[in-house]
Amino acid sequence: MQLFNSARNYGAIPQALHWLTVVLVAVAWALGVFGDVLPKGAPRESGLFVHATAGIVILALLVVRLVWRLADPSPPSEVTEFATWMGKWQDPAARVAHYVLYALLFAVPVVGIVLQFARGDALLLFGISEIASPWTKDRVFAHNVKEVHELLAHALVVLAALHAAAALIHHWIFRDRTLMRMLPHSDN
Repeated sequence: MQLFNSARNYGAIPQALHWLTVVLVAVAWALGVFGDVLPKGAPRESGLFVHATAGIVILALLVVRLVWRLADPSPPSEVTEFATWMGKWQDPAARVAHYVLYALLFAVPVVGIVLQFARGDALLLFGISEIASPWTKDRVFAHNVKEVHELLAHALVVLAALHAAAALIHHWIFRDRTLMRMLPHSDN
């Protein structure tokens, strides 16, 4: 098992960080959108706890991913027919999309934390400890922050879906290794 990136593939650690982030974003988004469907009481509170915990873990994973990326740079993009067709725009477009994804992976949980504090609620840290809200409850501010949190979360999911679609287009239409490089056991 290759832990670090090579010239052709991502290593096991960047792959694990990537796919764990994907799962956590999906879980957090689903609970954020459909959490009100859960019965009131313990099930809904558990859903909110998992939603908030996933957000905190996403934030922590983002820090780890960025540090790892500085220490172990991504493999270079492969030259394909698509790269020729798209010309000099392919790499900058992919880079901008990744920067926006990283920005949203940061902004959504941070705005979620602000929302928790705007409601006057403490931020639970994995059920072990909590950070008290530095503010008193402000319903209007909380409502506005919630709107921003939801908008950013939806933008994150849409951009992630476009990112996944681009990887599938690379795989099935352009027949390059873009998708395979992020999958485990992609040595060929």
